[in-house]
Amino acid sequence: MNYKVSIIGAGMTGSTTAHWLAEREIADIVLVDVVEGMPQGKGLDLLEAMPIIGKDVYVVGSNGYEETKNSDVVVITAGLPRKPGMSREDLLTANAEIVRKATLESLKYSPDAIFVVLTNPLDTMAYLTMKVGKLPPHRVVGQAGVLDSARMRAFVAMETGVSVENIHCYVLGGHGDEMVPLTRHSNIAGIPLREYLPADKLEAIVNRTRKGGGEIVNLLKTGSAYYAPSAAVAQMVEAILKDKHLIVPASAYMQGEYGLRDIFFGVPVQLGRKGVERIIEYTLDEEEKAALEKSAAAVRESIRTLHSLVEI
Repeated sequence: MNYKVSIIGAGMTGSTTAHWLAEREIADIVLVDVVEGMPQGKGLDLLEAMPIIGKDVYVVGSNGYEETKNSDVVVITAGLPRKPGMSREDLLTANAEIVRKATLESLKYSPDAIFVVLTNPLDTMAYLTMKVGKLPPHRVVGQAGVLDSARMRAFVAMETGVSVENIHCYVLGGHGDEMVPLTRHSNIAGIPLREYLPADKLEAIVNRTRKGGGEIVNLLKTGSAYYAPSAAVAQMVEAILKDKHLIVPASAYMQGEYGLRDIFFGVPVQLGRKGVERIIEYTLDEEEKAALEKSAAAVRESIRTLHSLVEI
């Protein structure tokens, strides 16, 4: 029996996630969206591409959730995208109800699914998914750190001219402007970035990483990034379905790790068939701990706002 992945939200991010997953040939795909005809059209278009690339993947679009029955993984991308001048937190009120409905409707048909959340504000929406779905923490994970770390790797490659395959970067913390790129742990072929790059160049890369999403929003003007975020989701879904035990930075529910509790937060996690298998704890210096706590404070504030808006 084929694995099944349902993607709630068939906009640019959702449909591009479907594209990346179809190319991997690891699951059949359902695209769900409220816009009549749009997910059906995109699903059919992608299905008709499969003979060309030689992949036996079934893709279907729907305006309801019945087609999602027995999904192994549910990806939530539905929600309003950022516009120029908006923060991820500005989306909280509008997207909370969208994510709540997506979670509850998906669970009606796939009570055992693992949820990968992408809707912003990411950490808060992952928290909402777990709480309203009454899900165990290991079955909900937010996509953030894979994307943020990839952006940092891309910027390091642009600066150094070294292949991205040799560059290893780790970005932790909340998915926002207070995210924490760990320059001490990041490296090029084993050489710490702090030794490879001048301090001013490294600081510029850190700042660009933190503002990476906003940079694209300002350029596009009518939407937000979708190629890299959807590729990151596809990597996580593949790790889950293939039981790869892959360690990636992602948003997970904290139960004392890094001294944090009752928030979703970007940390290194090991992903496998059951979802989040474990959280990896780095040894941090005082500067890194302070930065992580500052980021955690921003996430806590967002969750407090969520509680004032939505009954959980």
